[in-house]
Amino acid sequence: MEENEKQTMYRHSMSHVLAKAIKELYPEVKLAIGPAIDNGFYYDFDNLSINQDDFSKIEDKMREIINKNEDFVRKEVTKTEALKLFKNEPYKTELINDLPAGEKITVYYTGEDFYDLCRGPHVENTKFLRGFSFKINRVNGAYWRGSEKNKMLTRVYVYGFLNKDDLKECLRLEEEAKERDHRKLGKDLGIFMTSDLIGKGLPIWLPNGFLLRRALSDYIMDKELALGYQHVMTPSLGSINLYKTSGHWEHYKDDMFPAMERESETYVLRPMNCPHHMMIYKNFMHSYKDLPVRIAEIANDFRFEGSGTLVGLERTRAFTQNDSHIFCRPDQIKDEIQGVISLILDVYKDFGFKNYTFRLSLRDRANTEKYFGNDELWEKSETALREILKSSGANYYEAEGEAAFYGPKIDVQVKSALGHEITLSTVQLDYQLPEKFELEYIDEHDNRVRPVVIHRAVFGSLDRFVAFLIEETKGNFPLWLSPLQVKILTVSEKNIDYARKIEAQLHLNKIRVSTDVSNESVGKKIRSAVLEKAPYILVLGDKETLDGSVAVRTRGSKDTVTMPYAEFEKQLLDAVNKKL
Repeated sequence: MEENEKQTMYRHSMSHVLAKAIKELYPEVKLAIGPAIDNGFYYDFDNLSINQDDFSKIEDKMREIINKNEDFVRKEVTKTEALKLFKNEPYKTELINDLPAGEKITVYYTGEDFYDLCRGPHVENTKFLRGFSFKINRVNGAYWRGSEKNKMLTRVYVYGFLNKDDLKECLRLEEEAKERDHRKLGKDLGIFMTSDLIGKGLPIWLPNGFLLRRALSDYIMDKELALGYQHVMTPSLGSINLYKTSGHWEHYKDDMFPAMERESETYVLRPMNCPHHMMIYKNFMHSYKDLPVRIAEIANDFRFEGSGTLVGLERTRAFTQNDSHIFCRPDQIKDEIQGVISLILDVYKDFGFKNYTFRLSLRDRANTEKYFGNDELWEKSETALREILKSSGANYYEAEGEAAFYGPKIDVQVKSALGHEITLSTVQLDYQLPEKFELEYIDEHDNRVRPVVIHRAVFGSLDRFVAFLIEETKGNFPLWLSPLQVKILTVSEKNIDYARKIEAQLHLNKIRVSTDVSNESVGKKIRSAVLEKAPYILVLGDKETLDGSVAVRTRGSKDTVTMPYAEFEKQLLDAVNKKL
């Protein structure tokens, strides 16, 4: 048996041990399901209320069961026998009743007093689990069968590995994840807040967060302007007929907010921007000489994500996309997509992203009803993207079932500091929406023909991009992006006028700066500035005030270097201009 298969089997066996331990400690619980997962296993229970204080008690009971050397015994039963066996377990009963007629039903006994509905396989005896390293991780709520229409159950997550070193590494990464959690750092650094009174999944960007968003927006728009993009602003809602024309209402309405009816008209909050941009293109007559037309927008969008999936800025119900649609001729597709890829790589270079791969996201050929359009256009689109990736020499892999419903796409999968793979940038090739909106241009033979549309987002959503940046940097943003670039500290009241003079000069140079003139000790002021993660701290005392110098402390260092203010200003502006 391969190591991965063995570990999965051990984790699955341990999930039964967990269920038995919980059942012995809390007899009134009802059992749901308990699969193995990437870093361990979990089990879902009804009528269970526990917290972190109970974890050690449960772990001790699990070890007690393991040390009893109990056999795992497989038994085949009929449906009638299974229903009788689990008559007091409503979730098991539901699973049994949903099984196809004639399907083999198996039950695994752990010792003589515990049994569970399961296909297996399992270890032969609990004694084989003695060297297995495990630790209860957390308790979460989870809807039965993943549906919000069902009851919320209690899910107990457990880390589990075949050896202690892997568990230690997992726990180390868990602590690292806590230090990088963008929700905590976002609160500590004054970047964003949430409020249930405002609404779940609706983050509020605080002053530091708005500065960060503005810096990102200006950065990407400047790059787009240099490449010939035209920026627009479109409404955050639209007529339902707009989305019926685009096909979004048919294919995507379950993920949209409900329609709003006023004065015999029906509107919806937009989940994406492409229908608006299609209408901008259609507003003008275009010649083949005009193409490509590159339309871009920093646009607010809205999707009704399930409450259980909402995570800080990473997954929200209101978010902002760095979106663009390129309308081009078929012979321009390759150059335009390669241009987008070059832009993405240029941005990643500025941000220091190195660990990423390209994913060619294709439709699921076994489930084509999820997508609109015909097979010929899908084949044409997928082939074009594949050839572009090959010719560009990009490191890529293919993933069936990951396409948008209107076309295949190239996703850039970036590996985070915690080893998680997330999608940041995306490029999509679309022959479908030009057909639906009857878009045209006049070709060189004076014929009216359809353009092709390339959808692209370099940051993806600004919200998710900021969450990623916070966790990558632990809030230590690069100087050019940091909401607070310089923190000025005064030693005494005699230094305040000099501090205000430097502050004003830095403001003139568009440097984001604040000054602490409180009566606190210098040491306390420095500790506060360090927590604000300011890239530069300037300490101004009598000597600095007298000779026009600054004592500079850079982020991550405990040393200060004194230099003339003019020299510091030059170094600072050079670093900002170089995107350091």
